[in-house]
Amino acid sequence: MANAPPQYPQPQPVPPAQPVGPTAVTPQPVYTPASQPVAAPQPVVYQPAPAAQPRPEREEEKPRHDHPEGQELLIYSHSNFFYWWPVWLTGYIMAAVTYAGGTYVNIGGSEVLFHHSKNLGVLFTLLFFLVVLITNVTLRGLSSAMLILGMAFGVLLLAYFGWWDVVLNTMGRVYIFMNMGFYMFFASLVFFVWLTSVFIYDRLHYWKIRPGQITHETVIGGAEKSYDTRGMVFEKHRYDLFRHWVLGLGSGDIQISTTGAKRETLHIPNVLFVNTKIDEVQRMISTRPDQFMPPQNP
Repeated sequence: MANAPPQYPQPQPVPPAQPVGPTAVTPQPVYTPASQPVAAPQPVVYQPAPAAQPRPEREEEKPRHDHPEGQELLIYSHSNFFYWWPVWLTGYIMAAVTYAGGTYVNIGGSEVLFHHSKNLGVLFTLLFFLVVLITNVTLRGLSSAMLILGMAFGVLLLAYFGWWDVVLNTMGRVYIFMNMGFYMFFASLVFFVWLTSVFIYDRLHYWKIRPGQITHETVIGGAEKSYDTRGMVFEKHRYDLFRHWVLGLGSGDIQISTTGAKRETLHIPNVLFVNTKIDEVQRMISTRPDQFMPPQNP
């Protein structure tokens, strides 16, 4: 029997080398079954970009849409009776002093309240005289201040040193006593007239100033007279220092000179807070009416 050839073992396939380190993930292909339909590509729709929002304007950058009719200034001219407020005020003060420290005196069977000091009557009489003098006689410039301050200083000096007795005795022993009823009655009358004059009568006619125009209006009768402000000259006068600064509390007179074919000079006396009014008038007349824009509807 012939010998069989020797059998050699078949070599086994060597597996691929595994990577050393972090496990590598090999992406696996995704297969779509042939029976599943492929979706058609969708069209791309482009949206328009949003409109840019306007930058909010600051308060000072916003355009003005004020109508010229909404811009106006009223100027009232007061009578000289406005300066009588120290009379009724001092009368009420004297009445209060008499009520606090007065003495009842029997006159004609009635008890009347008097103050024992005669200085009250003297001071009230002199004050009343000065107010009448100041409101009827114009003292210009420095002469007004010198005269009034000198008289007031002399009155207070005599009252402080008690020399009024000597002065009045020299004048024939003149004594001035006023009871509380006189102070109250007289002060109330002056106060009522002053209140009616300042807040009712003086407001029946006034000056209305608008950009480009000034109008003198009268309530009773409805009269109006208008002037163009182009070329107008506004002047402020405070020639009576005591009346305008002390009694008038910062008042003054305004003088307006117009231009054109017919030139006129307008005088507005006794205007309260005249400095503020002049500044406002100058601001308004420097603005032309065509600079205003009518308000736009939203």
